[in-house]
Amino acid sequence: MKEQNRTTGIAPYGGAAGGWGALKAVADAIRGQMSVKQDVIALFKVNQPQGFDCPGCAWPDPQHASSFEFCENGAKAVSWEATSKRTTPEFFAAHTVTELWQRSALHLEGEGRLTHPMKYDAVTDTYQPIEWETAFKEIGEHLRSYDDPDSVEFYTSGRASNEAAFLWQLFAREYGTNNFPDCSNMCHEPTSVGLPESIGVGKGTVELEDFDHCDLVLCIGHNPGTNHPRMLGTLREVSKRGATIVAINPLRERGLERFTSPQSPIEMLSLSSTELASTYYKVRVGGDAAMLKGVMKILLTMHQEALSNGEPGVIDEDFIAQHTEGFDALKADLDSTDWDHILKVSGMAREEIQHIARLYASAERTIICYGMGITQHQYGTQNVQQIANLLLLRGNIGKPGAGICPLRGHSNVQGDRTVGITEIPPQSLLDNLEKVFGFRPPQKHGHGAIQAIQAMRDGKAKALLCLGGNLAEAISDPQVTFPAMRNLDLVVHMATKLNRSHLLLGKHNYLLPVLGRTETDIQATGAQSVTVEDSMSMVHASRGSLEPASPHLKSEPALVAALAEATLPDSVVDWRAMAADYNRIRDAIEAVFPAFENFNERVKQPGGFRLHNAASERVWNTPSGRAQFKVMQGINEDPRSLKCHDLVLTTLRSHDQYNTTLYGLNDRYRGVTGRRDVLFINAEEAEKRELRVGDRVDLMALDPDGHPTSRQMKNLTIVIIDMAPGSVGAYYPEANVMVPLDSHDTQSGIPAYKSIPVTMTRVTDETTTTSGILR
Repeated sequence: MKEQNRTTGIAPYGGAAGGWGALKAVADAIRGQMSVKQDVIALFKVNQPQGFDCPGCAWPDPQHASSFEFCENGAKAVSWEATSKRTTPEFFAAHTVTELWQRSALHLEGEGRLTHPMKYDAVTDTYQPIEWETAFKEIGEHLRSYDDPDSVEFYTSGRASNEAAFLWQLFAREYGTNNFPDCSNMCHEPTSVGLPESIGVGKGTVELEDFDHCDLVLCIGHNPGTNHPRMLGTLREVSKRGATIVAINPLRERGLERFTSPQSPIEMLSLSSTELASTYYKVRVGGDAAMLKGVMKILLTMHQEALSNGEPGVIDEDFIAQHTEGFDALKADLDSTDWDHILKVSGMAREEIQHIARLYASAERTIICYGMGITQHQYGTQNVQQIANLLLLRGNIGKPGAGICPLRGHSNVQGDRTVGITEIPPQSLLDNLEKVFGFRPPQKHGHGAIQAIQAMRDGKAKALLCLGGNLAEAISDPQVTFPAMRNLDLVVHMATKLNRSHLLLGKHNYLLPVLGRTETDIQATGAQSVTVEDSMSMVHASRGSLEPASPHLKSEPALVAALAEATLPDSVVDWRAMAADYNRIRDAIEAVFPAFENFNERVKQPGGFRLHNAASERVWNTPSGRAQFKVMQGINEDPRSLKCHDLVLTTLRSHDQYNTTLYGLNDRYRGVTGRRDVLFINAEEAEKRELRVGDRVDLMALDPDGHPTSRQMKNLTIVIIDMAPGSVGAYYPEANVMVPLDSHDTQSGIPAYKSIPVTMTRVTDETTTTSGILR
């Protein structure tokens, strides 16, 4: 019986991604959250021209949308927001914050939508209702009391619309700071920092239509079946027309192997599926750069051999000569890189790397897609630049069917950055704000997420204002982060649901409920729409259709405008006019950002419009006007872990999860049901340590010198999975306890969530302790 309990909820999943399993999950999500009679209709307005943008991932909408353009996890996101459950003042009166802290994240958000503005009362240890105008007045007074504007941190969630984000950065900069920690700091900041150096733009270069023309798609370090499921439909079409898909990832993920499309009656009724990746290589955690350098090294050898034989070369010499700089330095670096080192760090066989190189050399048009498996390392920025190098070698940027495709996470994380949410603003942005609005914005750079937590820890930050999100659980090192947030004088959260960040209390605390993207937004001039930008630079409108969860909710743009008006009595901005008519916000965005020319008219087009992307046209907005080959010194993505490279932990998201939000406790494709206290490991590593499914282990993180630390995860249950040797995986954000705050990319500041050196100890019945995992 004890053996059976240990393996409860652990069983291999044999089905394809999608299919009947996905439809059942959608039905369960709707039944568990929504008022089925009316609100299910909302699902048929997701990602439609006259509907609302999915509050989940940033995968673009097709030009000709089907009758339903939502995936399993998109349906979960919609049902989670459109839930009929409510977190009311009566709920808060009945439960102290101390009591709520003991509840799991699933339980906290599962209570439903916030309905009233709330203020924390220390005497009763509860949140209590407060009138909106009183809250605005008090928050404004607090913000005006601080001597240094840089003592305030303005956090932004990737769910915020362009309109809300633009007002947010306008408020903060008129207040006097460039402190903008945001969720991009924790996911694709290496893209935003690395690609401008390489190709002059911090975004991907492909459009959705490019997948119709590519010959090869390389998928590196991402899991589309869980994190951007609508991509599976695109990959399915790529596969069906005979193009090649290669997956390179530490874990063998079902969403890269095969897919049963719920929109295909034949596949659904015949229980068949479409093969996606024809080849799947398991690179060791932290071995991507080594693999990429190996591929480029082989390409150069193939090129020289072809020229010696009088055959056409493999690399595009004309493109390199006309459009790039730095090739000789890259070649010298590759020539000096030792194959034994490449194979050791990548964990791959030389023949595997050669096969990738041959496929790439034979493809006329290649797209490389990548996710946080590339970015979340100490050298994440340089990882991204090695992908750009590989594409530049064969001229695979700036032509149809080719390019770089960073898979952004949240639905408007890219748009927020476009409209000014950045701690390192370009001078052109600051100059345009001054020209349009007449105030001089602060000139010095502000804080990203890591710097913000450090400022809280050190007592330099006095206030944290959060436009959505769950910063406390998203960022690394809760051992430092949680007490740092409790140091604050003022904490203001704008949110749809309760989460753990709201329970980390400063001296003065406010919890302000906002409209969700699914809901109608009525302002003084009538019904409003907002806009978002997807991961391929398409900007389109989003208009909710559901009745708001409470009559006491405010839209994010209206709430930001009210806070700004209460804080800045002498403001030069007409905040009320902006909040009354979002067309005025878009006019202001257009005035500050020339790329939004004729914004209000163009966004009326079905599907919206694409922002200009110079690199897509082979125009390189770098100092020299050329794309840059960027040399990475060495091949180790996490150089501070060199002395303790025997076993490396990576963080993962489950299938019932989006960022820090949990919709449930299942991870269907990996064979886990009803639990999160697990450690994924391959059969070879388990056998080496005499472990089997259901055994329990403790993990301990190692410092850069290989010494044990106090960072531990206890009593994790072993799950055998097909993954790279020398690698283990545990769920994010629980595993954030293993990542110290100072373990981050030196260029972009992103925490190194994906490569944590660890040791493992078997747990016996005599040494059993609780896991400490509260999700």
